[in-house]
This record gives sequence, C-alpha cells and structure tokens, in this order.
Amino acid sequence: MKHLLDANTLIEAKNRYYGMEICPAFWQWLLNQNQSLALGSITSVMEELAKGNDDLAKWTTSNRTFFHGVSDDQTQNAYAQIAAHISEQAPKMKTGALEEFLSGADPWLIAKAISTGATVVTHEVLNLDVKRKFIIPNICKSFNVPYMNTFELLHRLEAKFVLQQ
Repeated sequence: MKHLLDANTLIEAKNRYYGMEICPAFWQWLLNQNQSLALGSITSVMEELAKGNDDLAKWTTSNRTFFHGVSDDQTQNAYAQIAAHISEQAPKMKTGALEEFLSGADPWLIAKAISTGATVVTHEVLNLDVKRKFIIPNICKSFNVPYMNTFELLHRLEAKFVLQQ
C-alpha cells in the first residue's frame, strides 16, 4: 500500500462530503485503488469501524480485503518503537493520553506506514503544542512518516467522479 487511511477519513467522508448514497463512486474508487495497491487501511481501523451500526460498518465488513494485517514482524517492531517513543513523551501529556493512544488503531496505522513506506492519510493536523492527546501527524513527524489529508490524496491520485451523460 502506498497510502494508509485513518478511520477519520472514512467516517468524515461518510458523514459529510461523500455520503454513501450521495457519492457511491467515491467508495468504488477506494476499492479500485485498493486493488491497484494505491491505498487501503489496516485491520485495527476495520475493527473500530465495524463496531458501528451504519452503512460504513456494513461497507467495512463487506470489504475486508481493503484492510491489511498488522501482525507481520516489521509492523510489530515499528509499533514497539512508537510505544517507546510516546512513553518518553507521556509525562508532558494529559494523564491517560498514553493509554488512550496505545489502545486505538493510530499507532498501528503509523507502524504499518513505517514498515511499508506508506503515507498516512488523516484529517488530524500537526500541532506540536498539543498536550491533551497524541495525534497522528506529530508521531509521523517524529518518525519521518509522510502524511496528508483526503483531499491531498484525491489530487495526488487524480481521482475523478464524473456523471454519465
């Protein structure tokens, strides 16, 4: 995978600008791009999304191949490096921030990006002053992992959603 999608990119798309009923082409485009190995996500994100009771949860469980495993040695080693790094930063953060971050999909997403050389796609924004929680762009910056948002991804991959005449 060249690009790994954070759960928030799929949730925001569903809830706002690419609702599944409004723009089914977006969701098909994601699957097509996944088949060509241009993008995907990870099983940890799939597990978070599948807990819902909505169209995105159904899409998630119907498209399991979109989500890639994190049990390989390279991803596990990268996760350990991330955990060690943020453990060092934890005293500067709000109480519980470390546990909250490590219990979610985000560190696994970054670890998978490290192990595969992928770019993380997220709607989180770099904020080196944040103290309430660990955020993806800050951790990506620490590990020299590239990141972007959905709209940058759409431009990079030259997405086109054209109505048939």
